[in-house]
Amino acid sequence: MLNTLNYHFSSIIDGTPLEKDGHKDLEVFNPYNNEVIGKISCATPEDVKAAVESAHRAYEDTMKGMPAHKRSEILRKTADLLEGRSDEFAQVLALEAGKPIKEARGEVLRAVQVLRFASEGAKAIYGETIPLDSAIGGENQIGIAKRVPLGVVAAITPFNFPLNLVLHKVAPALAVGNTIVLKPAEKTPFTPVLLHQLFEEAGLPKGALNIVMGPGKELVEPLVIHPKVKKVTFTGSGAVGWKIHDMAKRKKVTLELGSNAPNIIFEDADLELAANSIVLGGFTYAGQACVSAQRIYVHESVYQPFLDKLVAKVSALKTGDPLEESTDMGPMITEEAAERAESWIQEAKQQGATVLTGGERKGSMLQPTVVADATAEMKVVCVEVFAPIVSVMPFSTEEEVVAHANDTDFGLHAGVFTADINRAMRMADAIDTGGVWINEVSVRRYDHIPYGGVKSSGIGKEGVKYSIESMTDLKFIGIKLY
Repeated sequence: MLNTLNYHFSSIIDGTPLEKDGHKDLEVFNPYNNEVIGKISCATPEDVKAAVESAHRAYEDTMKGMPAHKRSEILRKTADLLEGRSDEFAQVLALEAGKPIKEARGEVLRAVQVLRFASEGAKAIYGETIPLDSAIGGENQIGIAKRVPLGVVAAITPFNFPLNLVLHKVAPALAVGNTIVLKPAEKTPFTPVLLHQLFEEAGLPKGALNIVMGPGKELVEPLVIHPKVKKVTFTGSGAVGWKIHDMAKRKKVTLELGSNAPNIIFEDADLELAANSIVLGGFTYAGQACVSAQRIYVHESVYQPFLDKLVAKVSALKTGDPLEESTDMGPMITEEAAERAESWIQEAKQQGATVLTGGERKGSMLQPTVVADATAEMKVVCVEVFAPIVSVMPFSTEEEVVAHANDTDFGLHAGVFTADINRAMRMADAIDTGGVWINEVSVRRYDHIPYGGVKSSGIGKEGVKYSIESMTDLKFIGIKLY
């Protein structure tokens, strides 16, 4: 098994890595032990412009006219190549993202699936015929609406799923015949470059996927405002996402932003199922997912039995080296991120909350934490923690818990645990989020479902089919018969 990478990658424009001379190097660290595992050579704003021009040429020269079966074949071949190198990719994810190796394998498996969904989707981009004779004067005319690619797509991705979230943007874009300029997170840049190698081996034309690497504050604006970029798709923080939205002006934009997902457990719920689900939802990848279970509302009649189960299960989680097979939870992405989360725990304690387990930090490793006696004003409740912290709070009535769930600027996913289907459907309708899971935790996501939030959690939907729709335009063609 790999224990270091020693990569030194640079941005890739028009199929060729940039010369490293003249470009500032940035070290990439293993979040677990803070050791340097490689370097990237940072792109410049001028490189970003060159990447967009390359993508535009590739769109006009090859991708725009490439038949659907060929696009499908490239995506299918890439999926096969990734599957064949799944162990290598999982180890890279563990080293650069600090993701436990068993979770990293799961991300690779999902990424293969995304590519296969996109391969199938490339051959199923349907339009429709429109009965023009429904309108007076439309006799002897035929109307056709067909989906057409946009051109260059700018994709900006976060550190927490550096393979799968990249593919949620890249694979649908290629499926419809667009080209992409990808700006991956500088903390996890290696997986996307290795992915580019697979696309190249699968036959993707040069320039169809360009990668610009480096700090977002230097590269995002010239990418987003470039006039040849027709769509911007971003996953990350709300503060950055809404700035990108403003920069993009008249371009199409998809934003996948943060949340503080509510999960509600009623008195008739299967408490064992619910406790296991919350452990998964709150502590997978150290809680660094935008749909992580954060606010846990439990009916007062089962509050203590549920809490007892949850604390026992969380206390049993093994933290440590992501490369060890027995590790359940690894580090946060940086020590700074762990310090911030620790300070919020301490603040909550000062405000009257009780830490039932966890709360201790060593370097970037924050122990999985369960907080009780929290209130809606505490940061661990009202702000996205993006850390291995869950706050458990009792409630009395349906109306009360709906009010609590909706008392937030966010609205991405929610979970509801109940044996009453009527109540489940009432809750699904009442909770103001983009998705509601019944007897499942909020963190659950499959790669073909519509995924996206409301309110401050974003704009638009991902999921391969829905991304394909958002990465195309509908073009009308009218034909007069004579």
